[in-house]
Amino acid sequence: MSEIVRFSVSLEDDLLEKFDRYCQEEKFATRSEAVRQLIRDTLTRRAWASESRDAAGTLTLVYDHHRAQLRDQLLQLQHDHTDLVISTLHAHLEHDLCLEVIVLRGPAPRLLEIAAQLRGLKGIYKGELVMASAQA
Repeated sequence: MSEIVRFSVSLEDDLLEKFDRYCQEEKFATRSEAVRQLIRDTLTRRAWASESRDAAGTLTLVYDHHRAQLRDQLLQLQHDHTDLVISTLHAHLEHDLCLEVIVLRGPAPRLLEIAAQLRGLKGIYKGELVMASAQA
């Protein structure tokens, strides 16, 4: 782990007030924790644009498992990208509704591409990709 470095930031009072409210609502222990998280999130988003960066992420899908051929399409896309798909978790929410979490790792642009392909299948109600840098 890196050494902690302290620095100061100047903000308008109304912006600080909003930030403090954000910290409280998001249950951050300190302002520093919130700033660290915001910086990491911003740097991760920027890293997505770089092909050389290794990224990791989860794609959460909610879908109708009775939709014709959807399960086969989901599996086929995952099998076509075994270099990116690390693991999956499948849960039954209701009789017709399933949740699947797919753990991905690889170049960020490729993760964005497979996530778009999977989210775009007919019968997918919700698809959300959360990415993080796989490097320190």
